[in-house]
Amino acid sequence: MTTALWLFDIAIIVTLITLVVSQILSMVRLVVGPAPGDRILALDTMAINGLGIVIAMGIYQGVQIYFEVSLLIAMLGFVSTVALARFVLRGDIIE
Repeated sequence: MTTALWLFDIAIIVTLITLVVSQILSMVRLVVGPAPGDRILALDTMAINGLGIVIAMGIYQGVQIYFEVSLLIAMLGFVSTVALARFVLRGDIIE
């Protein structure tokens, strides 16, 4: 194994560990968050962290399907954040 590939593998593993720690901290903020805005931001951050974890796993394993899954996670994360924010602000999602 060449040095560049070895360093690349270490960088991906460090990235995954960092994203997992960030995901755990976001879960804590989701549970503890004193205001609904904190919880909405924590949920959005969890979606972004999940997206990063899936992409990093796809790069590490070299599997193409992870990138398609990341698109689905991105779309669902955006829609869920918008829906939750509208629910908190207006009390309903669809007028």
